[in-house]
Amino acid sequence: MRHMNFSWRTVLTLGLAAGACFFVDATSMAADNPKTAYLDGAAAGPDFAIQGEYAADGWGLQVIADGDSKFRGVLYQGGLPGAGFEGKTDKFKLSGATKDGKTSLAGSDYEVVIEGTKAVVRHSAKSVELNKVQRTSPTLGQKPPAGAVVLFDGTNVDQWDKASMTEDKLLNVGTRTKEKFEDYTLHIEFRSPYMPYARGQARGNSGLYLGDQYETQILDSFGLEGADNECGGIYINSKPRVNMCFPPLSWQTYDVDFTCAKFDEAGNVKSPAKTTVRHNGVVIHENLELKPTPGGGQKDQKPGAIYLQNHGDKVHFQNIWILKK
Repeated sequence: MRHMNFSWRTVLTLGLAAGACFFVDATSMAADNPKTAYLDGAAAGPDFAIQGEYAADGWGLQVIADGDSKFRGVLYQGGLPGAGFEGKTDKFKLSGATKDGKTSLAGSDYEVVIEGTKAVVRHSAKSVELNKVQRTSPTLGQKPPAGAVVLFDGTNVDQWDKASMTEDKLLNVGTRTKEKFEDYTLHIEFRSPYMPYARGQARGNSGLYLGDQYETQILDSFGLEGADNECGGIYINSKPRVNMCFPPLSWQTYDVDFTCAKFDEAGNVKSPAKTTVRHNGVVIHENLELKPTPGGGQKDQKPGAIYLQNHGDKVHFQNIWILKK
């Protein structure tokens, strides 16, 4: 098990006042503030310890914390997404809460009771016990190959325009590379905050823009359907084959092969840009033809920068490198 790289002093809440962002201690805010954002699992409260993934042979369970001891769950036949469940077998939605130290979820004639690190699933007088797991991407911490350009390793932000780092040497959102790239392989690692009171696009939102114009969404989409505007989706282009989003505060990876659009002598596009994307080691897009999406700095399909969108949430990055083709 890999230890997550948190700053134990960093528990922040993003508030909105007079149109500006400010940060205060999360414990001082109302519990129902949707922008309450934790960067420290130890300070996030008991719900954080319950949310996450549980697995046994032939079954997978994802538990999503919704604040105030309330939870949603998704039960998968075959195993967890990318580890037995590929979208072809059944999945069942659950909901429930914690009471007297026991978390109970129910839905679709299934009942789940979570105590400690175990979840017991009951259905039609049968039961199966699932154990909590913490998956890590097989490419997490992958070192750059020979010839690669290191875009960020925690030592400086020299490759980025208007960039900044956190105290614990992570790259903040809202920056793009100084250099533009054409065809390449890109490795990037990201972490979304734990925002139990937020929903949808307000929950750990950022974006990885290839060529500064094709957005691979970054979002806390743990346990969601896997739409084109959720984590792994390429906005307006395609939803991911499977939702491989890990729980919030987990380090996740995108490994991208990108081919820029090609033009004829008259300047017309003769072949669109294409990409293959692996999310946490699983292929979620393969040779996908791309069209520009809103929000980037370009829409001309020509070579562009790598852009990390600032959507107002405390998403962070580490270990970014690119290998030109």
